[in-house]
Amino acid sequence: MSYELFIGLRYLKAKRKQTFISVITFISIAGITVGVTALIIVLSVMTGFEEDLREKILGINANVVVTELGSPMEGYAEVAEKVRGVGGVVGATPFTYNQAMISAPGGVVGAVIRGLEPETIGEVAVLPDKVKEGSMEGLRPALGEGPGSPGILIGRELARNLGVSVGDDISVISPMGTMTPAGPVPRMASFRVAGVFELGMYEYDSSLAFISIENAQSFFRMGDAVSGVEVKIRDIYKAEEIADLIMMELRGPYWTRTWMEMNRNLFSALKLEKAAMFIILTLIILVAAMNIISTLIMVVMEKGKDIAILKSLGATSGGIMRIFMVEGIIIGVTGTAIGTALGVAAALNLEKLIQFVERVFQFQVLPPSVYYIDTFPSKVEPLVVAAIVAISIGISFLATLYPSWQASRFDPVEGLRYE
Repeated sequence: MSYELFIGLRYLKAKRKQTFISVITFISIAGITVGVTALIIVLSVMTGFEEDLREKILGINANVVVTELGSPMEGYAEVAEKVRGVGGVVGATPFTYNQAMISAPGGVVGAVIRGLEPETIGEVAVLPDKVKEGSMEGLRPALGEGPGSPGILIGRELARNLGVSVGDDISVISPMGTMTPAGPVPRMASFRVAGVFELGMYEYDSSLAFISIENAQSFFRMGDAVSGVEVKIRDIYKAEEIADLIMMELRGPYWTRTWMEMNRNLFSALKLEKAAMFIILTLIILVAAMNIISTLIMVVMEKGKDIAILKSLGATSGGIMRIFMVEGIIIGVTGTAIGTALGVAAALNLEKLIQFVERVFQFQVLPPSVYYIDTFPSKVEPLVVAAIVAISIGISFLATLYPSWQASRFDPVEGLRYE
């Protein structure tokens, strides 16, 4: 062990008359621990939130949407077949998109009515796996043909707001009404709730409903046209590249939009918020680094005689500087190590901690009506943790430079003049 490391470790053990310095040392370690722990937990939660939100959005929405310029798409079966032949495409399905009112004994709610093709929807969306009550088989009866009402799938929150369940009848009212001598009359049709789905996003579960594509074309008077074709691809981060390949394959009045373009504002806001939180919480580590500076300055003042004796015995200015740098770095590394262990442990078990807090204090930490999700996601990224550790130790190292430099400039004559 070099003498710099030996003496630096000894200075960490305060004597009885140096209790105050020892307290500040522990405060410095605690400050760095809190800062590192907070950084790891917050960034893990924001990373998990972003990933969970992406999965839920892409679970019900397409990676790429193909539409026809200026009009509904006709000949969609041929378009879907061509799209399936493009490299990197996993599946394709036609869809319709319309807004309507849904009326039930429990009230009237505005909703988005999406027409789907039951045979191919599983290629693109996870909807079949999210039906919690009933089934998609009830969507098949055609509107106005045969006995009974055609089926409709609605979200769990929407079913709760309307006060209906599987088997109940509801009325769908289109704002695009029929013109009569008395003026426009809203178009209305009765549907039977065939199933209730739960996607885990309040916005979708409370305002989304699905009917078969044939019923959507009939009710909204679309003829044999659809709104477009939804496409699922193997690698979601190659969406723009595959969208260009689809355009080259179709060679017609079509255009494509990727999931990145459709949700650009949302994910840009999340990245900006994540960067802002990183900067804000790094300030906690900076404050703790100020404590390291004040601790080392007081230690230098207290150890003036020791520095003078060491220099008289032949210690160099660089050696004196390394003694106090060792002390500060040990404080930083200790706080960083403890903070990393606590932060990773808390981030990996965050859902259990949240459930415990909700049981003890009897309140909901993450109300689904306010946030997009109903669970508290957390994902620990090793690279992010490594970056936090490196930044914390780097700040601690920089905090040691000035006090150590002051100690190296100490004049041994001044320290021993009155001894």
